[in-house]
Amino acid sequence: MTIPDNNKSDLPDSSSLVSDIKRWAAELGFQKTGISDIHLETAQQHLLQWLERGMQGEMEYMSRHGEKRWQPQKLVENTCSVISVRMDYLPPDDTNPIDILSQTDKAYISRYALGRDYHKVMRKRLQQLAARIEQAIGTFGYRVFVDSAPVMEKAIAEKAGLGWVGKHSNLLSRESGSWFFLGEIYVDIDLPVDQKIDDHCGKCTSCIDECPTNAIIAPYVVDARRCISYLTIELHGSIPVEFRKAMGNRIYGCDDCQLYCPWNRFATTTTEKDFGIRHYLHDAELIELFLWNEEHFLNNTEGSPIRRIGYERWLRNIAVALGNTAGTPEVMEALESRLKHPSPVVREHVIWSLAQHHGSQD
Repeated sequence: MTIPDNNKSDLPDSSSLVSDIKRWAAELGFQKTGISDIHLETAQQHLLQWLERGMQGEMEYMSRHGEKRWQPQKLVENTCSVISVRMDYLPPDDTNPIDILSQTDKAYISRYALGRDYHKVMRKRLQQLAARIEQAIGTFGYRVFVDSAPVMEKAIAEKAGLGWVGKHSNLLSRESGSWFFLGEIYVDIDLPVDQKIDDHCGKCTSCIDECPTNAIIAPYVVDARRCISYLTIELHGSIPVEFRKAMGNRIYGCDDCQLYCPWNRFATTTTEKDFGIRHYLHDAELIELFLWNEEHFLNNTEGSPIRRIGYERWLRNIAVALGNTAGTPEVMEALESRLKHPSPVVREHVIWSLAQHHGSQD
């Protein structure tokens, strides 16, 4: 939605409106809401330095749009303030994720992807929140975002008091850890802002120490090219051999930096039914998933963020995981069944995995 030039800085009681917005957001299922201004100079410098070092890998979209990323008013004209929200996603009926990581015959899928795609769920709620504001104050300019445009959501959420950006680059909350999604509404209303929260990571380096591929190369600096989430989701083509063993049984994303973060002792599980576990993917066998045909893959990932990687990368990732588990006859048979797969990428990773079980050091 294009924001019209109708700045509402003269609202009679903007503090009262913010209280109402937060109450309406809670009624819509958001666990916390905050307001920030649009000044992101510090985040801009951090991003530019990161891009200069090429740490985005194939995510070339991170360098697109220039100033629109760190100047919200250039992305959406007349933006004055940002309403930032978070929604918990950790499913209550999940198997202990660390237990799954230790069972190499099981598939580990990042916990955010076990349920329905969060983009649609949160976007709908944010539209409802904007409509509720419009009912209260009349027509105003706004645009809703859920990881869908050049929006510096973590920097904005930090300014809005939803948490602080931890050493693993995720947003952290003292009350709820980090298992939540973020969303924003850019508005042309000049609202009073919330206070930024101090960094509470202290001397802790658990996320850095536990990262399987040493992707957190320094506090607050993640080299995406080494990150298992990037390797299994964003990267097309071959996964670098140097990282394949460290991937273990992680076939879609990686949560280790969150799993071992002390603040996640306080994480709360979701009450959102759409984020509930689907198709038993929290405790699935690698072989079972590897033997899905493409139709089965598409059916079982309908409405899921997993579908975005496509069938080829799905098989590629599982092939690596099968190379990291015990070479049972069943595992060998499953791998051999894909040796003539039409995709050269799948075949390459299958061959690598078979070589692991035949004692090759390649």
